[in-house]
Amino acid sequence: MIPSSRNDTILGAKRIITRPATGEASADVSLFDSPDFVARLMRVAQLWHYVLIARSLGFFAFAFFPGPSPFLASPLHWAPMAAGLLCDLALTVIGQVARSRRVAALPDPRLTVPLCLGLLAAGSLLTSASTFAEIAAPDPAGWFDAVLAIQAGSILVAASAAAIARPAFFAFAGASALGGALGAASWPFAIAGLVFLGLLIVMMREDIRHQRRATRAARLAVSEQQRALGLVRDFERAGRGWFWETDRHGQLVYISPTVAAKLGRPLGDLLGRPFTDIIRRRLGNDESEERTLGFSLSSRTPFKELTVQAAVPGEERWWSISGNPISNELGNFQGFRGSGTDLTEMKRSEREINQLARYDTLTGLANRRHIADLLERALRNHVGQPQPCALLLMDLDRFKAVNDTLGHPVGDQLLQQVAGRLTQIVGDRGQVGRLGGDEFQIVLPQMVQPEKLAGIANAIILSLAKPFAIEGEQVRIGSSIGIAVSEGRGISASSLVRNADLALYAAKDAGRGVYRFYADAMHDQASERKAIEDSLREALARDELALLYQPIVDVKSERISGFEALIRWRRDTGNVVSPSKFIPIAEDSNLIVPIGEWIIRTACDTIARLGPDYRIAVNVSPRQFANEKLPATVMSALSASGIRPEQLELEITEGIFLDESPENLEMFQRLKRTGVRLALDDFGTGYSALGYLKKAPFDKIKIDQSFVLGAADKSSMNAAIIASIVSLADALGMETTAEGVETHDDLALIRGLGCSHVQGYIYGKPIDVDEVLALLDAGGGQVVAQGFKSVRETRLRTFRTIRVHSGGHDYDAIVRNVSSRGALVEGLWNVPEGTPLTLEFGPDLTIEAEARWSDANRVGVRFAEAVETARLIGQPRPAGEGSGRVERAA
Repeated sequence: MIPSSRNDTILGAKRIITRPATGEASADVSLFDSPDFVARLMRVAQLWHYVLIARSLGFFAFAFFPGPSPFLASPLHWAPMAAGLLCDLALTVIGQVARSRRVAALPDPRLTVPLCLGLLAAGSLLTSASTFAEIAAPDPAGWFDAVLAIQAGSILVAASAAAIARPAFFAFAGASALGGALGAASWPFAIAGLVFLGLLIVMMREDIRHQRRATRAARLAVSEQQRALGLVRDFERAGRGWFWETDRHGQLVYISPTVAAKLGRPLGDLLGRPFTDIIRRRLGNDESEERTLGFSLSSRTPFKELTVQAAVPGEERWWSISGNPISNELGNFQGFRGSGTDLTEMKRSEREINQLARYDTLTGLANRRHIADLLERALRNHVGQPQPCALLLMDLDRFKAVNDTLGHPVGDQLLQQVAGRLTQIVGDRGQVGRLGGDEFQIVLPQMVQPEKLAGIANAIILSLAKPFAIEGEQVRIGSSIGIAVSEGRGISASSLVRNADLALYAAKDAGRGVYRFYADAMHDQASERKAIEDSLREALARDELALLYQPIVDVKSERISGFEALIRWRRDTGNVVSPSKFIPIAEDSNLIVPIGEWIIRTACDTIARLGPDYRIAVNVSPRQFANEKLPATVMSALSASGIRPEQLELEITEGIFLDESPENLEMFQRLKRTGVRLALDDFGTGYSALGYLKKAPFDKIKIDQSFVLGAADKSSMNAAIIASIVSLADALGMETTAEGVETHDDLALIRGLGCSHVQGYIYGKPIDVDEVLALLDAGGGQVVAQGFKSVRETRLRTFRTIRVHSGGHDYDAIVRNVSSRGALVEGLWNVPEGTPLTLEFGPDLTIEAEARWSDANRVGVRFAEAVETARLIGQPRPAGEGSGRVERAA
């Protein structure tokens, strides 16, 4: 037996699950749809063969035993009984078929059940009518028939009452048969009674066996149900999921208590309510799964893992629900039963993953993938038609220096503040994205007006030029911007990005801190760059590269101490490609590494031809310096040429040591151990501190020509800078070489400041190796400075008549050359140096000047103040014109 407490628990759970949604019985469920009634009726059919046997015996007895009337002679007696036996036979066949098959497997329960009831009733009706017609006594008054009817009725009433409990019914039937035998005191009655009693006993034993099997199965089912209920409760309490069930009207008859707790409603309030009440309706495209749920519930089809939003007040909670329609043993729809899981944490994780997949973790801006998707959508409207859009590509100037000097944490904070300023400037007009590093992309849909785009770009440049306050430091950077526009002509996103990239390169080439719009000429330049790169890959094999050598002269003795190797490229077509054009391409494409190796080997071979008294300096690019094979390349070249290591001098740019990384210092030490000389090139043009001079002691410091050109000008600060560099080098025991010395004034200044070596046009241009050998043979290495005395600005060559006022007299004169500081005037004879002059270029344009020199009728004059040359000659100032290049003059 099942303990009462456990049984009550199961029954309680059963009551919850099967509770009608409206609180009353399901009135629309017919008796024929009740699985319990159908099962009992089929059990009756399965036992009806005993009734068939009994009634067959009765028919045999009436037919062959002598009686009050001839049974077979009267069709009204035997025909109904025979028909009743046929009904009993049909019901017996149905029962035996049902014994071997499940009830739900019957052809059609709604037809089979009424048929069985009809056969039972018809068989009993026909058999009873025939039996009572046969045994009725001829009694004119009908008293005997009434008594017989009363007695039969009492037996039927007692049988109906006893049928409530199957054993009681069998006891009643057996006792009635035995009592009839005793009361009749007739041996035939007794024999017949014993026969029918035997049938009852056999039928009772079979039924008892059936009841025992049913009880055992029920007990096992209850045990399995208890185990299942325990597992379900543990599953629900652990929060791993929950369960629900509805009736055929879609109203809840069961739901896990944990769901009720999350919804903040009593369990009793949820039962009897529509299942859809616990789901929050959403607007927009997200309601597709809710429509799927509604369709599945209405069409009674299963659904699986639908994502819905729970109707939890004040909280966003998501569920995944699955459900299947349930039917009884007869296949009739009873409702839905299913399960659910909480997806809230998964949704949050998906949102975070989506955030990581689409947005930059440092700045919160759209990342490369997301901004590319936004650009694609900005170039096409919802029906796929092209629409106008602008793209700004920007990177930061001097950002690497910030990382190297102040550290990456400061660089990260700087990027965050840059992102904030960009977002504020762009606003809702577009979307800002970070491509990585210090590169940013700005998508501006529906905007193609150059003035608006220029305004945004200029605002960005001005904003980022303002200092950033980070950890008590003021950090200053700049920005360069490339702008590309699609005017709705169907340009692809990749092409627009390429155009913006080319415009950004143009902005950098223009000096940074500016913006440039894309022009078709930029694409032509990029194509030319690609063509140069392709040709450069074959230049070595075709022997198109050559080295020229510029003398490096000892200032005191004016003797050549060595040369600097300068690469030149003369293509097989005869065209000469400038190093300023192909060297950056070689750097970007990494071709500089094999080219640099060739330069080192060629320079060493040249040193071997010059002899032991001379050395050659070779420039080493940053990519070469980062190549771990560089020391081995140097040693191999020295060994192959047979020269002393100190005859080779490697010039390393200052920018390599900006970060003072251990790798750079280690490479420096490895090169130093080879015995070659190391020179620090372009000193003073970088952004690093001077600490690396202590960690990486050089043999020479080269003063960049930007400090040398015009250093003799009294208004220039370059002389003080050169003096400081020379003093620093002397203190560290290093030589100094001043590059770009072109005039005698600059040479005198360099010599006076104590610089040890000079390199520049004043001692010779770059020449090939044969000319070098000839030069050394002719003078034994001794050279003489040859060049202009001083420098001056580029002068505009013109021919114009002006009026000159001096000493109360007016003269007509002609202006030949004009600069912002002076001019050459013809028509004035023997003007003393220092004579004040007033030059009248027009009615409203006069300039005060003085004579600097005079030769016959030619006078060189200096203006009192700098002027715009375009105004003097009446021409508009060319766009982008600077102060002009410095040219050598006598």
